[in-house]
Amino acid sequence: MVTKPARMYSKISGPAYTRREFMGGVPYPKITTFVQGNQKKDFEVEMRLIAKEACQIRHIALEAARVLVNRKLSDLAGVDGFYLQIRPYPHQVIREHKMATGAGADRISSGMKMAFGRPVGTAARVAPNDVIMVARITADKAKDLKIILNKAAIKLPTPCRITITKGMDIAKRMGA
Repeated sequence: MVTKPARMYSKISGPAYTRREFMGGVPYPKITTFVQGNQKKDFEVEMRLIAKEACQIRHIALEAARVLVNRKLSDLAGVDGFYLQIRPYPHQVIREHKMATGAGADRISSGMKMAFGRPVGTAARVAPNDVIMVARITADKAKDLKIILNKAAIKLPTPCRITITKGMDIAKRMGA
């Protein structure tokens, strides 16, 4: 079955649904690595991707943003030339009532009112001003990091802003 669009799951409605021991077979999140790059080096510039609105971010969107940032930063600075951390963990279980689709499906299944649904994925609940990503890099690549984080923000279902938390004077000089 195809993945439904993010707009179906991005709004927060109802209480959190995270108790996996009561559910049968919740799929694992696609995102497996939350910290990448060089964790020991002290980089001059740190930027954070911060959510502007409350929403649910599906694990697929988090993984897509992580892959994009990791690939671009690896090409730009090498494997040990950056640090990347994904902050939210997808605890929220997303349920879906599967229905038949296609020609004539309306005669086969009309659905059920208030259907409970089966677990189809996970999502991370994010509040306004929550940090989604933290990235650190050397001063000469600060401008490129800001561009890369802007591209990653496009893959997420909430508007985001980028803040420079370390090395602001260096980043401004470099044009970030």
